[in-house]
Amino acid sequence: QIRYSIPEELTRGAFVGNIAKDLGTDVGKLAAANLQVLSDSDSQYFSVNVNTGVIMVSERIDREQLCGQNPRCFLHLKLAIENPVEFYRIEVEILDINDNSPEFPSDEVSLRIYELASLGARFPIQPAQDLDVGTNTLQTYHLSANENFNLNVKARTDGGKFPELVLERALDRELRAFHHLVLTAEDGGSPPKSSKTHITIQVLDANDNHPVFDRPSYGARLVENSPLGTLVVKLNATDVDEGPNGDIRYSLSSHNSDALRQIFAIDEQTGEIRVQGNLDFEEATVYEIEVEAKDMGSPTMEEHCSVVVEITDVNDNAPEVILTSFSSSLSEDALPGTVVAVIHVKDRDSGDQGKVQCHVSPDLPFQLRKDYEHQYSLLTRTRLDRELVAYYNVTISASDLGSPPLSRHTILPITLADVNDNAPQFEQASYEVLVAENNPVGSVLVTVSAVDPDSEQNSRLSYSILRAGGTEPSLDPTRYLSIHPTIGQISAKLPFDYEQTTYLQFHVEVSDGGSPALRNRTLVHVFIADQNDNAPRVHFPRAGEDSATQLRISPSTAPLALITKVVAIDADSGRNAWLSYHLMEATEPGLFSVALRSGEIRTTRALQETDASAHELVVVVRDAGEPPLSTAVTLVVLVEERGPEALLGSEAQAADGGSLPTITIYLIASLVLISSVSLVGLAVLGM
Repeated sequence: QIRYSIPEELTRGAFVGNIAKDLGTDVGKLAAANLQVLSDSDSQYFSVNVNTGVIMVSERIDREQLCGQNPRCFLHLKLAIENPVEFYRIEVEILDINDNSPEFPSDEVSLRIYELASLGARFPIQPAQDLDVGTNTLQTYHLSANENFNLNVKARTDGGKFPELVLERALDRELRAFHHLVLTAEDGGSPPKSSKTHITIQVLDANDNHPVFDRPSYGARLVENSPLGTLVVKLNATDVDEGPNGDIRYSLSSHNSDALRQIFAIDEQTGEIRVQGNLDFEEATVYEIEVEAKDMGSPTMEEHCSVVVEITDVNDNAPEVILTSFSSSLSEDALPGTVVAVIHVKDRDSGDQGKVQCHVSPDLPFQLRKDYEHQYSLLTRTRLDRELVAYYNVTISASDLGSPPLSRHTILPITLADVNDNAPQFEQASYEVLVAENNPVGSVLVTVSAVDPDSEQNSRLSYSILRAGGTEPSLDPTRYLSIHPTIGQISAKLPFDYEQTTYLQFHVEVSDGGSPALRNRTLVHVFIADQNDNAPRVHFPRAGEDSATQLRISPSTAPLALITKVVAIDADSGRNAWLSYHLMEATEPGLFSVALRSGEIRTTRALQETDASAHELVVVVRDAGEPPLSTAVTLVVLVEERGPEALLGSEAQAADGGSLPTITIYLIASLVLISSVSLVGLAVLGM
């Protein structure tokens, strides 16, 4: 066995050894012996020149490829010679050269180390690989200069070397979040070869810092009644930690009252404090809000600060009017200066905005007197009269001195209590009533009405008919009339008879219910109107019931001669007493006539022998009433030559005729009187 040693990576044709020399054989014999080189590997790395016996490199030899990390690397050859057959074993040791640099698995290495990692903590780094062996392989590591880490190289029994980073100084992510190191691997070749990897160390955050506000306290100023959503202040807290450890949430501290929480709200993300309730200067002039900022680390860390919010007053409160004393009922005879109400005023605003002035309308009989600050008295200013104004709504106007001023109006209802200071008054000074005779009993003739401007009991009226002293019983009004005591209706107790009583006059008195009572009177005139209730009554010629009156006339009575006169009267008056005479029946219709108004019976022609000797005349006396009433009288006229009887009839007629003027005058006077009274009564009623 022949052994050669050659370095790897020799060029093709490089000399390995002289087999002829080393075998001690002549070169010529080798060529004659048909020398052959056989290799154990698939590649023919060597060849032999049979002419020279020199073994040469025929292919590139890479020791690392052939033998890897084996410390020694050999290639084996066999030489075959014929005549005689002989085999020679040749062993070629391939020597390592420093043709490989140490190589890290990656040019970049990333480590993540908790910033609270303990000192002395070790952090292995994947080692570099060097395909060379022996002294040419990896020999050492070098770490770039830094403040926190040292390098420790750990050697294994197989010769491997593993680098470790050792924490020598505590990390602080907030000071330095990343560390950049360079690790160099170097072999033992000559010259040595090396490679580098860049180590990036990310310091992982630990929640070791609490949030910090940019100021220990905040201040803000708002006007009261600021709209909802108004920004009060924006807080700013920072946490140098990162991730959840530096993620800050804002909240109102539990130290705040529930009332304050209803007024202010904070956005947990932005730290903005906004108004969410009503700001009222009169309830609080300053609010101190306690705020906390928490990070999201585990465990959480927090920080506190205070926000002082000053509220500026605005004139947003109208004055208040408080009745300290008030009587809604006031006697109408109260003297001027009488105290009606005591009023207290206040305004919850401050400064001039809280100063209040009060006044009432000058048109009212009341005035305000300022007793002292914030108190007024409402007084009567003039005399009062309930009958003119029974009820007052007194408006108390209270205004502050703000700009613009605010005011409040309070209405005090004041009712005047009645005093019986007014006597009843009839609606008419006198009443005139025209009543038809024969009126039904109980019929209402007239209603007298009085008014009393007083109220309640003072205005409750009572009516009565007064009887005048010395009045004849036949003319006593209480005999014929009665009056309803409360409504004043005068009713008939008896029917009137015009033929007995044509006129009544009396007083009606009214009294109120006051104490003492006040009274008044009115005069009532009652005129009785005639009704056609009496038929005419014949006074001449007189005749008995169902009998006729006989008259005698001479046959020689001239035409138009007055033979007699029917005289009748009617107890009625006016048209009811206007009488007319009518010849209703006659034996000889054309012989006699009756004067319509006077009742004179005359011949219309001369008597003739052919005329009857006795004539029956039926004369009807009728009044002008509606319906008319009448009376009939029967006359028998006898035609005879007996002159004295005829004259007797004439004398009787003349005697009765002498009284006609008196009766006529009476009738005319009665008619004129009744007509005049009727006209006056109608005129008064028309007024």
